[in-house]
Amino acid sequence: MGDMISLTSEEQRRGRVLAHLVRGDLTIEQAAAWLGISVRHAWRLRSRFLTEGPAALAHGNRGRANPRRIDEDVRGRVVELATSDAYKGATDSYLTELLAEHEGISLSRPSVRRILREAGLASPQKHRAPRHRSRRERMPREGMLVQVDGSRHDWLEGRGPWLTLVGGIDDATSSLVFGTFRDEEDSAGYLQLVRDMARSHGLPGAIYRDRHASLEPSSTRQPPPGLAVADGMKPTHVGRALETLGIGSIPAGSAQAKGRIERAWGTAQGRLVIELRLAGAVDRVSAQPVLDTFLSRFNERFSVAPADPEPAWRPLPEGLDLDAVCAFRYDRTVANDATVRIGGIVLDVPRQTGGRSLAGKQVEVRLELDGHIVVADGSRELLSAETDMDPGRLRDLEKGGFSLKGVLPAGQREAPGYPPSKDHPWRRATRGSKLEAIRRTERRLTES
Repeated sequence: MGDMISLTSEEQRRGRVLAHLVRGDLTIEQAAAWLGISVRHAWRLRSRFLTEGPAALAHGNRGRANPRRIDEDVRGRVVELATSDAYKGATDSYLTELLAEHEGISLSRPSVRRILREAGLASPQKHRAPRHRSRRERMPREGMLVQVDGSRHDWLEGRGPWLTLVGGIDDATSSLVFGTFRDEEDSAGYLQLVRDMARSHGLPGAIYRDRHASLEPSSTRQPPPGLAVADGMKPTHVGRALETLGIGSIPAGSAQAKGRIERAWGTAQGRLVIELRLAGAVDRVSAQPVLDTFLSRFNERFSVAPADPEPAWRPLPEGLDLDAVCAFRYDRTVANDATVRIGGIVLDVPRQTGGRSLAGKQVEVRLELDGHIVVADGSRELLSAETDMDPGRLRDLEKGGFSLKGVLPAGQREAPGYPPSKDHPWRRATRGSKLEAIRRTERRLTES
């Protein structure tokens, strides 16, 4: 029996693209564009894939540190000199020459540039974008690439608040595969997009998106909980869902790069606003049914036939809980009193078989889009509580944006305020053991 090869979701996606390339479903230029690599590198991958099979997708140096990595002291010295008064304002090329001439640091210009960009230091020289933009050829099959975006607009023409239309369009057919109104462009809207698109169509090969904070972690803020990725950052909640489902995430360099969905929003702003006006929609709830009807008419009017009629949508893996994947997921440690905290509430984790407590156990708290709050230990659900909150408000649990009075699940309680009030039992003298005092406090909280 041969050696087993473990491939990441990105490597598996590359394997699917190369398989289509070998079968002739894609041209080498289309495969290179989909993978985000050069045509020359696409030829190399194809050749290795033919000779070595899936093993060609796994890098031979996986798990080993680069022996030629620049020393951290040298990297720190380069950043220090680049921000000093002596070298301030030097371009990457000029700074490379200065370091070799005056500091005895011999590095290539790409190495200096990479060190400075990783430290957040931009080049002082501004580069003007080229004026000419060539239109990219469509993907040949439906489901290979979906462009996603949010359009902030006065959809209700002053009758109600400004809304954001979050949606996705298939690159091969220009069909809108999903659309929903949100109060703002947020993670809940994109998670709903991924979930509903997977249910109604299947899993696409990749999404083409901008660099919104819901889709790409920002280096200026603390990374959200999740799995580490290659660049050292952690993905957003949407990014983690895409990783789990094996959907590629391709960032666009400009709005013009994802022009199909930008043009679709322009069309919608000229047509959908009139339909909303005629329907008398005044808020997000009344506007959503109008949008659902508009999507089907839009696709009938503006969608085109793909070059290859065979769709490329992938079915959901058997046994996959899509609601659990497309959710806000946080890692928590069970406290000594068998509780976990999320936002402004305390969730009591039930004891296990034999009365065993899970104190100190690492668990996952999920805030699902349908209002469920789930505490899970791997694939095992420890607690499932139901609320009637909107996904956007549910996300605010972690931000502490509102009180949960009146919507707490049965048997759960709000976290006590701190510092305790003057009449709190912890501030009064207690008799007996410390355990008895804790029990009296728990009884009082339960009764209130």
